[in-house]
Amino acid sequence: MTQVDPGAESRAEAGDGAEKPWAVFRQDKPGGYHTHCGDVEAPSAADAEQAAIAAFTDDDPNSLWVVQHQYIGEVTEDDVSFGGTTNKSYRFAQTYNVDPAAEEVEASESEQIEAEKQRGEI
Repeated sequence: MTQVDPGAESRAEAGDGAEKPWAVFRQDKPGGYHTHCGDVEAPSAADAEQAAIAAFTDDDPNSLWVVQHQYIGEVTEDDVSFGGTTNKSYRFAQTYNVDPAAEEVEASESEQIEAEKQRGEI
C-alpha cells in the first residue's frame, strides 16, 4: 500500500507501462482503519497517486492510500475458522471470587479509621 503524497513531483517510475487497476482507500481517522473509497486505472504508483488525488480529494489528501488490486486478498470462513470453543467464563462476574478482596478492603478501612482516631481527626 502506498500512502498518497500530494506534494510529490513526478517520479521516475511514472508512466510508460500498461494501466493497472488500483484501489483507493481513505483513512477513517489518524491511526484508524482504511475504507475503500473507489478505484483508479494507472500504469504506476505515482500515476495512481495523482489519479487518486484528482478523483477522491475532498478534504485531506494525506488520508488517501493506493494499492494494486492484484495485492488485495480476502480471508473468508473457508480459509480460517472463526469463533471457537474457548472457555470465556472468566468474563462473567459470577466466576470471580470476590470474598478475599472484600475482607482485605474491610480490614484496610478499619485500619484507616483507627489511624484517623489516633491522629485526632475523628
